[in-house]
Amino acid sequence: MRTGGTEGTERTRGSGTTVRTGGAEPAGTIAALLAARAGDDRIGLVAGDRSWTWDEVVRESRARAAIALAHRPVDPSTPFHIGVLLPNVPEYLFWLGGAALAGAVAVGINPTRRGTDLARDIAFTCCHLVVTDGDGAALIDGLETGVPPGRVLRVDRPVAAPAPAAEPGGGPTPEPAPDDLYLLLFTSGTTSAPKAVRCTQGRLAEIAARAGQYYGFVAEDVCYCPMPLFHGNAIMALWAPALAAGARIALTPRFSASGFADDVRRYGATRFTYVGRALAYVLATDERPDDAETPLRFGFGTEASARDRAEFERRFGCTLVEGYGSSEGGLAINRTPDTPPGALGRATDDVVAVDPETGEVCLRARIGPGGAVENPEEAIGELVNRSGPGRFEGYWRHPEAEAARVRNGWYWTGDLGYVDEDGFVWFAGRTDDWLRVDSENIAAAPVERILERHPDVVAAAVYAVPDPRTGDQVMAALELRPGTDPTSFATEPDGSTAGLGAFLAGQDDLGTKWAPRFVRVTQTMPLTATGKITKAPLRAEGWRCGDPVFIRDGSELAYRPLTPADTAALDAEARDHDRLAHDRLAHDRRGRS
Repeated sequence: MRTGGTEGTERTRGSGTTVRTGGAEPAGTIAALLAARAGDDRIGLVAGDRSWTWDEVVRESRARAAIALAHRPVDPSTPFHIGVLLPNVPEYLFWLGGAALAGAVAVGINPTRRGTDLARDIAFTCCHLVVTDGDGAALIDGLETGVPPGRVLRVDRPVAAPAPAAEPGGGPTPEPAPDDLYLLLFTSGTTSAPKAVRCTQGRLAEIAARAGQYYGFVAEDVCYCPMPLFHGNAIMALWAPALAAGARIALTPRFSASGFADDVRRYGATRFTYVGRALAYVLATDERPDDAETPLRFGFGTEASARDRAEFERRFGCTLVEGYGSSEGGLAINRTPDTPPGALGRATDDVVAVDPETGEVCLRARIGPGGAVENPEEAIGELVNRSGPGRFEGYWRHPEAEAARVRNGWYWTGDLGYVDEDGFVWFAGRTDDWLRVDSENIAAAPVERILERHPDVVAAAVYAVPDPRTGDQVMAALELRPGTDPTSFATEPDGSTAGLGAFLAGQDDLGTKWAPRFVRVTQTMPLTATGKITKAPLRAEGWRCGDPVFIRDGSELAYRPLTPADTAALDAEARDHDRLAHDRLAHDRRGRS
């Protein structure tokens, strides 16, 4: 990839990227941002009771770069990829810095993956080294990762840099250039196997500068990082902007809702990032009288409900900014001051909802007096950026996925949404979140937003389960606040609880087909490592699960516990449906023969 308007020669590096060796001055790189922190004696990193100045961070990163270069592939066609399988510990940042300085590619390995899935992630991304600890080493022990034991580096053991081979990699290390591949960031994997998103040094350096300016990062900030560093949120929205500004980074090994407020106080955190249901889980902890007196003043994230954002701002006295985007970088939407609660932000002329089957731009959504979309089938489609792929730099070894993202010169997000008549964009779920109920298409996200208004609901997931006759039925899994009794929550009044049905009846924007037929109350949602709900296991189990399940009969908004007799009847209906479908198929085949 070239950044236009430069001259000079290029050669191909082993990772498949190009390295400029002459010509005009390159744009910024992460390596240059890190080098600029050398000699900076301000605290740049804190973790637990330890701290490092920025100058010490640079020196530790240079030491990791030396170790990496000593292991650099001799064959220049072999990708120089370093898999990092660690929690949020200082070594993670030292190796991010080391990879940048060495011109290597850092691959963020998800430590919640297991077995063949974990092995696939490491082997697929052609990791030459794996940097891990004792726990990570145990996870990959015996797996076919393609990385021999001698190239698995344990950070909890001394690692001596071996003497490098003569001119490893075919020559001296070139200065990293903006178009050098720097990161492979796995997608969340909520709807399919995770894909590895390509991110160059120049793209991340540009994100760091823009985010720092747009969101006001300053050197005096303390940036608390509770989200995992293998994900784009922590890297792009916190680490890189903090590096560019010279702000302090505060690490916690992994997200803890119960430990969030204590960490904020301990580190004096002024800003943080979040993903998915993280805010909801923090709000489910007991409130303290001094929560609003912490130094926290800013948070940036995605996918929190409007209710949770408002409650978090009240409780902690800070400002939250929601953004819509992904690690791919093909489309970003930011909220404006006039954006309605629940909307993503204002659309430009290039941001539209498109019918993925016809390619036609959907009509604007008509919002009724109660807030419901009056023309969902005409308005909801896949969110598309018609200006092109933006900063999307592709996936690693996945041309089919790239082709699905960029079609006819447009960037297709894979997300459902709609644009209202005032030009605001609304999220409606992933493209596999369509439900077909009584010949009508229903999107999951608007129903989830309604369910999450209930004061006892921490998180909601809406998904399709098969209708024994045809199409889908709506099912919802709900995680409730600790101490909430599922039966009194879901069923009719017991003197203190109105019941879920009564709550839904009072929601003016609830579509006529939207109320869940089945409601599952679960203690813990199946989550990705970044806190996003993954619905595949919920769909697979349906109402046949170990959690309490409630059902409503007919069109009445009244729920009762699902009984064994109900389950037997539903299974019998499903068997009858399958038998009739089989008979119809056999009849059709006989007719054609």
